[in-house]
Amino acid sequence: MSGTSTHRTTGGAGLAGVAEALAAGVQLVVGRYRVEVDSGRTWWSDEVYRMHGREPGEIEPSVDVVRSRTHPDDRARLSRTAIVAMRGGRPFCSAHRIVDPHGKARTVVVTGQAQHDDDGAITHVVGYVLDVSPVTREALDRESQRAVGRAMVSASAVEQAKGALMVVHGVAEAEAGDRLGEVAARAGIPVQSAAAQVVAAMVVSEGCPEERLEAALDGVHMVERPHGHEAQLARRRQRSRG
Repeated sequence: MSGTSTHRTTGGAGLAGVAEALAAGVQLVVGRYRVEVDSGRTWWSDEVYRMHGREPGEIEPSVDVVRSRTHPDDRARLSRTAIVAMRGGRPFCSAHRIVDPHGKARTVVVTGQAQHDDDGAITHVVGYVLDVSPVTREALDRESQRAVGRAMVSASAVEQAKGALMVVHGVAEAEAGDRLGEVAARAGIPVQSAAAQVVAAMVVSEGCPEERLEAALDGVHMVERPHGHEAQLARRRQRSRG
C-alpha cells in the first residue's frame, strides 16, 4: 500500500468514505489516548494497545513507541502533525499506518485536542484512535474516487452526518444522533434538513475534519420557505374559512 493511496482513502473525501461505511454497518474499533505534554507520559485504552499488536499493559505507551510502530513512509507527516498539535493547541486529525511486531499493518485515524491549565498553557493532548483498515480496504477496491462520490450521494444525509460525528469524535451512534438532533432543534428545522446542510458544508470546506465538522454544525440554520409555498398555504387557509 503506497503512501498516496493511504492519503486518498483516509484524508479529504476519506472522512465521508468512513461515514458511508459506518452507515452500511462496518464496525470500526475506537480507542482513546492521553499525552502529558511536559513529560510525554502517555495513557492508552485497551483498544489502542491491541491496534499496536500488544495486550493491555504489556508495554509502556509513549510517543517513541508510536513513532517506532508507524510505517516509515508516514513518520514525517505524523511528527509534523504532533508538533503542530502540541505547540498550537488546535484540534487535529491525521491518518497513518501502524505496523505491529508481527508485521500486520493497520491504517488508523487519530483525532485530538489540547487541554489547558488555568493560565492557558497546554497540559495534555487527548483524543481518539480509529482503526479504519476495513474502510481503506473497501475504498482501495473501488475503480476510482468518483465511484466513492456517487456512493456518498446515494447515502442518507442523516447517516452521513451521524457517521462523520462518530468518526471525528469517536462517539457511539446514539450519541451522534442526539448531537445532530440538538443542532436541528436549535435551528428549528427537521433533522434531515440539518443533516443535509452539514454534509453539503463539509463537502465544500477545507481544513482538519474536526474543524470542518464543527463549522458545519454551527452553520446549520433555518431555511426560508419558498414564496410559492406560502401562497399555497394562504389559499388553503382561505378555503378552510369558507
